[in-house]
Amino acid sequence: MTKLTRRDLIAASAASAAAIATSKAGASEAPASLKGKSFLVTGGSSGFGHAGALLYARLGAKVFATMRNLPRPEAAELAATAKAEQLDITILPLDVTKDDQVLKTVREAERLAGGALDVVINNAGIGQSGPIEVQDMAAMQLAFDTNVLGVQRVQRATLPAMRARKSGLIVNISSQLGRVIVPSGGPYSATKFALEALSEQLAYELAPHGVEVCIIQPGGYPTKVWSNRNRYNQELKARIDPERAKGYADLVARMGTETGGGRNADVLDVPRAIAEIAALPAGRRPLRRAVHPGAKPQEAINRVAAETQVNWLGNSPFGPWIKAVHD
Repeated sequence: MTKLTRRDLIAASAASAAAIATSKAGASEAPASLKGKSFLVTGGSSGFGHAGALLYARLGAKVFATMRNLPRPEAAELAATAKAEQLDITILPLDVTKDDQVLKTVREAERLAGGALDVVINNAGIGQSGPIEVQDMAAMQLAFDTNVLGVQRVQRATLPAMRARKSGLIVNISSQLGRVIVPSGGPYSATKFALEALSEQLAYELAPHGVEVCIIQPGGYPTKVWSNRNRYNQELKARIDPERAKGYADLVARMGTETGGGRNADVLDVPRAIAEIAALPAGRRPLRRAVHPGAKPQEAINRVAAETQVNWLGNSPFGPWIKAVHD
């Protein structure tokens, strides 16, 4: 097994350093420039994906904003903004549940970028809630196919070129609920726990290749995830058999009625954090970043998990990989 140090990772990267500033509120400010970097963003129709596509392009990046079900009004709006501001944004079709489309779109983005992508942001995802017992196989399969397998499809499509170039950054959007659990959260936490494990293992295995992985853990933000989740929940409620629904009457009654009201955190917090991390030199990027102006209960778990990994495997043959990620 190849010995690897953080200095090796830094030396292998062509990424340039960028100044990091911190606002009085404690949220990261975006770096001055992402010029010369290519970004592929999944789920670019709304929320973190839409806001991020604009931010990265405004900071000088070449952005491939992807979304499913094209043409759609959100794509036209994004294209109009890009044209008005002369931003380098290309909108491409991408449904992360479709193998062929993922591969085709990634290859087109790489062609237009002139090679391997610099930053790939797996933002596409869905939310579902309700008791676990009432989640039928269709609901569970949709959640995992989008939130976990969808990420894996994009990773498998983009990593060969990144590994060949010995540089790149995969950013996977997880959640606080990828570390802590709320009853009646449906399969959402299960998918995000799986995404956390998938991402961390990948980070270790990519350490010798100079490619990094960062897991973003947002708290609750006022995005369309709430209205979309209600649609999925209403569809599921119509399929729940009466005996199961009766067993969780109060929880089932709330399914499909949540508005996400009261959440007023700035959606740009997440793209700003990603932009800051992308601008860091290779080898300096964190494995995880909790993002929210409020409570971040997952941070204690993040610290214990990192210490446990280093203590358990730090002196094993995998030690250089583990330490390269957690140092």
